[in-house]
Amino acid sequence: MEALFLLMTLAVLFAVFVMPMIRRRREREELERAAAAAESATARGGAAGAPEGLSLAKEGEPGSGGLVPVDQLDVRLPGPDHELVSVLEEARRTRDWRPAGQLLALTDESELRWQRVQSLAGAAAMELSRWRAAGEPEGGHDAGWLRRWRGEQPNDPGGAQVYAQFLVWQAMADPSSADHRIILEEARTVCGEAAALRPDDPIPYITELFIARGLSYRKPDFEALWRKVTERDEQHMGAHLAALPYFSEKWHGSRADAEAFATAAAASAPEGSLLAALPLFAVYDHLPELPLGPIYQGAVVADAIEAAQFAVSHVRAGHPVEPHVRHLLLCFLVRAERYPEAAEQVRAIDGYVGAIPWVDGDDPATEYAAYRAMAIAGR
Repeated sequence: MEALFLLMTLAVLFAVFVMPMIRRRREREELERAAAAAESATARGGAAGAPEGLSLAKEGEPGSGGLVPVDQLDVRLPGPDHELVSVLEEARRTRDWRPAGQLLALTDESELRWQRVQSLAGAAAMELSRWRAAGEPEGGHDAGWLRRWRGEQPNDPGGAQVYAQFLVWQAMADPSSADHRIILEEARTVCGEAAALRPDDPIPYITELFIARGLSYRKPDFEALWRKVTERDEQHMGAHLAALPYFSEKWHGSRADAEAFATAAAASAPEGSLLAALPLFAVYDHLPELPLGPIYQGAVVADAIEAAQFAVSHVRAGHPVEPHVRHLLLCFLVRAERYPEAAEQVRAIDGYVGAIPWVDGDDPATEYAAYRAMAIAGR
């Protein structure tokens, strides 16, 4: 009897713990094989079996409608912004902040300004990380162009906004660091300075939404901050993406809280808004670890995918946050085995990987390439 009980116990443990581990490993191996296939295909100058319209991009031309080699995928941006790429390259090459400052000063459209602040700050944070990893002296290389921008033009709202977001990216890169809270407190101070320099701009308050997560704002304080954002731009998609995780069970809410926030925003969205896609991000925040499985073919995911597809098909051309939605759609459509629809997203975003879900992993380019390969191959 005891032997039978032991066998039953072992069977339960195997089903609950061992089998999911084996399944996750097999799925990860499939993703890795797909990534290798994508890299091999682009190296040969094309992708066998690619849908019509998907051919290899010319070298150095991400986003041209073809497949960009993995080592040329741009992790700084979610989608094309040639003006921004130009100033980023100028800053990297010359350490001159002025082209970036001028571009941001001429960027009034709120969603585009938010995206450019995110990317400028992210590029500076990546520079700092690379130089630290190489053991180089920080004074000369840690995004010196951004520090000079702040030092030479302390009253420039653009410089303050980028520096506040840069500090947030620094803190989020190592949440276990002893300096994590200190950096976030400094970022909050700089957000206040940026808000004073340009009072009608929602960007400093959107950056503070990230800080609110890390510093565990009480719900009334978060709601007060959210009101400051919506008073300035009620339908700002970037702001909603920054606010949503606060309500998730990973941070300070629950799945129900996140779904309620996303559903309310989508329901109130005017025609042509990307907010209809927000429920897909709420689903993503509460997914199980398994990258594949029947959950992705269920009604909840299917409804969220349909709403996101509706949003990107009705939004104005060139909306700066549209690539964020398409990257997440690619992930979900592949997991749901809806490969032709996933390949449509590849056509729109290939060349850029600076978006969820890829940036949540250790190697965004390789992760994206795996999904791209499966979308194109249809498997």
